[in-house]
Order: sequence, then C-alpha cells, then structure tokens
Amino acid sequence: MLVAGVDEVGRGPLAGAVVAAAVILDPQQPIAGLNDSKKLSARRREQLAIEIRAKALAWSLGRAEVAEIDSINILQATFLAMQRALEGLLLQPDLVKIDGNRCPKLPYNMEAIIGGDATVAEISAASILAKVVRDEEMLAMDALYPQYGFARHKGYGTAEHLAALREQGASPIHRRSFAPVKKALASSAD
Repeated sequence: MLVAGVDEVGRGPLAGAVVAAAVILDPQQPIAGLNDSKKLSARRREQLAIEIRAKALAWSLGRAEVAEIDSINILQATFLAMQRALEGLLLQPDLVKIDGNRCPKLPYNMEAIIGGDATVAEISAASILAKVVRDEEMLAMDALYPQYGFARHKGYGTAEHLAALREQGASPIHRRSFAPVKKALASSAD
C-alpha cells in the first residue's frame, strides 16, 4: 500500500507563500532521523531533504501564493497547496496522511493526524521538504527586501518584523488579509 504524507509550512507568517509537500517513502530505503521539521536544525533538515529526494518513491511540492491566501483565506490556501502537492506525485497513493486535525475535500482516502509531523515518517519527510523550500524562498526574499529581516524570522510576526512593517509599510510579498499587516498599512496611511 502506498502511503503519502502531507504537511505544510507557512500558515502563520505574515509574508510569503504557503508551501506543502507530499511524500511517499520507500519501505526498502528507510531514512534515519525523520522528525517534525521544527525539531531539527536547519543543517539537519537540509541533509535530510537531500536524502528524502533521493530515496522516496515519489515526492512533490505544492504552494499557494500570497494573492491566493489573501483571496481565499489561509486555511483554503493551505488545502490548495496540499492538493497541488498530491496532484504532482508521479505515483498515486492508496492512503494520504495529513498533519493536523482536518483534511481537504479531495478524492483520496485521507486521514488527519494531530502531531503527525513528529510521529508518521511520511509526514515528517513532507514537513522537512516543505520547510527547507520555504526557508530558501524567504532567504531569497530577504535579498529583495532586506529591510524586513526575512532571513532571520522567515516572515513570522516577530517584534523586529512588526517594527519593520510599521516603518516601511508592506512589501509585495506581505499578506494583506492578515491583521498585523492590515494594521501596519492603516497606520502608514495616516
């Protein structure tokens, strides 16, 4: 039975896309050290991502851009990114295990698993791939918009980020539907 693990990264940040990954692992090629991406160092995640891409039977990334997040809301954008990741798999899974408490409405046999990114290898692998890719994107965004500090906080609403939003206004990659961004835009319009 082919099991795909699905997880996303980037629901909480104030900027950037939400990125999802779907991974079908090869039981003949186990990968040691898989865990929730947040519990691993950046260096370890990058090492594991290389191994996952090399050993998985199939893997795919999906994303929802800032404009989509702002137009359909973050939950629906997360589901859209997950759908795109699943549709991109070269093999279709018999079962999809998703990290969290709900599944998108898709034509798959699905199961939501709270804390699955730490307990289900396929979901851990998806968590790692999605985090490595999104972090790389936020480093690239830091080069384009250095005044926001994206390399340090990856778009999350840190004190540094909120201060930069108040001083600079929003960049093209900020999610205008998110309250802190709306507030910063309103105060910079005054």
